Amino acid sequence: MEIFYRKVGGASRTQITRQPSATRGPLSTAEAGRATLPVPSVVIVKSARQDECRGQDTSSKEDGMSIEQRLKDLGIALPAAAAAVANYVPFVVTGNLVFVSGQLPLEGGKPAVLGKLGKDVGVEDGARAARLCALNLLAQVKAACGDLDRVRRVVRLTAFVASDPTFTEQPKVVNGASDLMVEVLGDAGRHARVAVGAPSLPLDVAVEIEGVFEIAP
Repeated sequence: MEIFYRKVGGASRTQITRQPSATRGPLSTAEAGRATLPVPSVVIVKSARQDECRGQDTSSKEDGMSIEQRLKDLGIALPAAAAAVANYVPFVVTGNLVFVSGQLPLEGGKPAVLGKLGKDVGVEDGARAARLCALNLLAQVKAACGDLDRVRRVVRLTAFVASDPTFTEQPKVVNGASDLMVEVLGDAGRHARVAVGAPSLPLDVAVEIEGVFEIAP
């Protein structure tokens, strides 16, 4: 068996194995000349990005500390999971995913940070509202699965920011939620995200955020 390595595209190298059809004696002069010609081979190219996706460790206990202990160390107390106020449920668990309905910036059970960004509310207060939404999201996930250590990944956050038509800094506002997820869950808190402006939100709150979470069995 002959093994060659050849650089292909962006991959570091590609292994090509050519298996002789049968064991045989020395090649004739004519055959030896033909042996140097390319032989059809199956080439498998594996990109670094594929390795990264398959090998990514997103455990929320990367430092060995429980999420409850990390929250305690950070001085963060999760609120009670808010009850639904209309014809919907706070969360749905299907397979290994938890879909959490939009959470408002509740503090002490009451809406905090009211108004529109770019008009009544500044970016800093908007980010605080987003952080409160994230805390309420985690409270719902805990209610759904019983233990935040089961969280494998925050998959996606979809955020709505009540905005004046001229306001365009929604991503800076929603960073308040994204930063909180990483602060609490580590790499497992890194997520895909949507941050959009809205003309108004329920109860005149500045931010509302829904989320999708992956959990362990």
